[in-house]
Amino acid sequence: MTATDPALTALAHSWSALSLLHGRIESSVERALQSAHRLSAREYSLLDVLSRQHDGEGGHLQMRQVADSVVLSQSATTRLVTRLEERGLLARYLCPTDRRGIYTDVTDAGLRLLEEARPTHNTALRDALRQAAAEPTLAPLVHVVQRPRSGFQPV
Repeated sequence: MTATDPALTALAHSWSALSLLHGRIESSVERALQSAHRLSAREYSLLDVLSRQHDGEGGHLQMRQVADSVVLSQSATTRLVTRLEERGLLARYLCPTDRRGIYTDVTDAGLRLLEEARPTHNTALRDALRQAAAEPTLAPLVHVVQRPRSGFQPV
């Protein structure tokens, strides 16, 4: 294939559109959460992911899994966890069965903030998708994102 191959050109255009959609959504959600709740989109995502943990076998995520779910490196995730812990939104403790493992749980204050922020997040997300759907290059991607998925559970 050459640099002018139509398939590669189409792929590059699709990737640009996807990147643009992601950037717009992330910017919109970030502004709304910061303005209303002093919470970044990454902080919201981390609280959301950790709030779905449960006690018992398989109930806690390893830091690698948390990092993957919020799309950050492990070191950046650790810094994010530390910031939220300092704000009283998360708490860390040793695994009772493996003293090498550290769990992170959302505190009651973190759960309250998450529940307060959820409508803001969802409204900003819907608004950003509605605006993007009006653009011909982004509309097909918005359609895919909004399509219901049976059984889909994010990490």
